[in-house]
Parts: sequence; C-alpha cells; structure tokens
Amino acid sequence: MTLAERRDIPASDRPGQQLLAAIFRSTLRILMKPMFHPRVPTSLLRAGMRTLTTTTLRAAGINIQPINLGGVPGEAASPEQPGDRAVLYLHGGAYCVGSPATHRAITSHLARTSGATVFAIDYRMAPEHPFPAASDDALTAYRWLLENGYAPERVFIAGDSAGGGLTLATALQIRDQHLPAPGGLILLSPWADLSLNRRNDPLQPDEAMLSWPTLEHAAALYAGEQRRHPLVSPLEADLDRLAPTLIIVGTDEILLGDSEALYRKMAAAGTPIRLSVYQNMWHVFPIQAGALATADAAVAEMAEWVKHPG
Repeated sequence: MTLAERRDIPASDRPGQQLLAAIFRSTLRILMKPMFHPRVPTSLLRAGMRTLTTTTLRAAGINIQPINLGGVPGEAASPEQPGDRAVLYLHGGAYCVGSPATHRAITSHLARTSGATVFAIDYRMAPEHPFPAASDDALTAYRWLLENGYAPERVFIAGDSAGGGLTLATALQIRDQHLPAPGGLILLSPWADLSLNRRNDPLQPDEAMLSWPTLEHAAALYAGEQRRHPLVSPLEADLDRLAPTLIIVGTDEILLGDSEALYRKMAAAGTPIRLSVYQNMWHVFPIQAGALATADAAVAEMAEWVKHPG
C-alpha cells in the first residue's frame, strides 16, 4: 500500500444483508441509543449493555480464558493453534461501560481470523476511576505482554470507540517512554477528541447509537477538566513516530469526523495509515461479526493488518 490510503467500502447489494443491516440499525436506535442518555445511571447502562451484547455471536472454536496481565484483569481469546502474534484489545463504552465479555464477538472472530491470541483487558472505568486509570492499565498490560515473551513487532493494539482513543493514548505513552513499539494499531470508530471540537460540524450525520449529549456527559465523567490532555484527546497530540495504523469507521456515525481528522494528521506526520470507510454502517459495526457480511469483511481487514501491517 502507499504510505497513506483511504478506501471507501460499498454497502452490500444483497437484499438479505440489506434487510439484516436495517434490523440491526433499528434495534440499536430503539434499545441502545436511549440507554446512552445522560440521565440513565451508569449502573443501569452497564447492565443494559451486558444484556444487549449477549445477542452478538461469538466465533466457534475459540478458547476464552480469564487472565491477569500484570495486575490488570482480562481474558485471552485464542484459536486452537495460536501463532506468535498477540492483540491487546481495549473495549469501547465511553470509558464508563463495557468489558471483555461485551466485546467477545469482535475478539473471538479476530482471534479465529488472524490466528493471534487476543487479550482483552477489563481496565478501570469512570466515574469510579477517572483518567488516567484506564490509560495506566492499558500500558501495564502492554508491558506484561512484552515481559511474557511476545516480540513487540508481533504485538498489536486495537480498540473501538473510547477503546480506539485509548489505543492511541497507549501508543503515545509507549513512544514517549521509549518502550519497544508495537507492530501496528487498529482503531474502530475511534473517539479521539473528548473536547468534542467537531460537535457542530454540519457534515456529521445522525446515527443509530450515540448523541453529542451522551459524549459530553461521558467526557466529563472520565476526564473532568483534563479533556484536552493528549492522553484523553490524542487527536490533539503530536502523532508522529507511531506504528502503522488501520482506522475502520462507518459513514453513518457522528465520530466519522474524528477518523477523518486522525487520518489527515497521521498521514501528514508520515505514519503508514489506512482509513477504511464502510458505507451505510454505524458505530462499531464489526461487533455484528458472524451475522453481518460487512462486519465479517471488517474483521477480515483487521486480521490482515495483524498479519501484514501497512
């Protein structure tokens, strides 16, 4: 590939897949979006997300075991014959909700497709543990992978939504602390700017899951007055000398602007980067892997990045 590449992935033209996509979109709009309202207590939102994600499909033939990564709890999803590559996966949920269990549809399918062991960590979340707790936990887990035999060029960091921003924050800490760099980064619908600079961008479409008030509330819970800190809003940071980066995003989400801005800034810094924009897709659509063909295609692209970054 060239140093910077943007790909626009068309929506499926298969009627059955179009119908299934419409069902998923409607389900998110009816069930998930109201739960993310700022007035909904965090405890109720966490319970609701756990319930809804039980309907996603875990890949067959993948072993999932609890694991402790240097004091950070998590789980490892591995194929029957895992290779020597590892993915550190940082789940989304606006830094307030989610867990390795809620994102098994992504981690298990990525493990099966890539052959890597996917380590999903249960990092500390707001409001009980605001910034920098999540960032500290992610860096600790990365150090643990290096200390336990994984070559840095065989380790990849991936995350969705808030986990995508956390992936960038972890990469910045690795660089600034002069640790061995990972082999690559994967960002799914990354939330990389908690200052919400693109909130009033007229080009941002409405979407099936998030809203600006939701993100405003979550940003305050996680970062308070530190919302412009480079590890909170890495889009505002110096993004040079980072590992090859894949960004996957849908056209129908309000965080599309973050991905576009990241692509431009990282390309200008000389980072090998690909932005893949999937038409008519919503926020973190790869979580429908195993059911939606477009989600399977996105996971396959992630797996290929793990095998051949950049």
